[in-house]
Amino acid sequence: MSDTFPSVPPQASLIEYPSQFPIKIMGARVEGFVEAITQIALKFDPSLDASTIELRDSRGGNYLGITVTITATSREQLDELYRTLSTHPMVKVVL
Repeated sequence: MSDTFPSVPPQASLIEYPSQFPIKIMGARVEGFVEAITQIALKFDPSLDASTIELRDSRGGNYLGITVTITATSREQLDELYRTLSTHPMVKVVL
């Protein structure tokens, strides 16, 4: 199995742009986590309404799930947002 993903031509995308696109981010419940994720999301979607961000505690309360719904404008925007979130030291998982 290859570690690389095949390039998907824009016309083959299942997403129509622009569209509202939810992204789920999970990380340890630590001070500054929500603020850090909000700042990253705002860089990729300056029109983001921070009041729409949803938070959900893990069963044990040690982790926090954050759902951010951005206005997706391109595949490149989404790819870069996922890359940025995935490499952030506070983030454990991005879906």
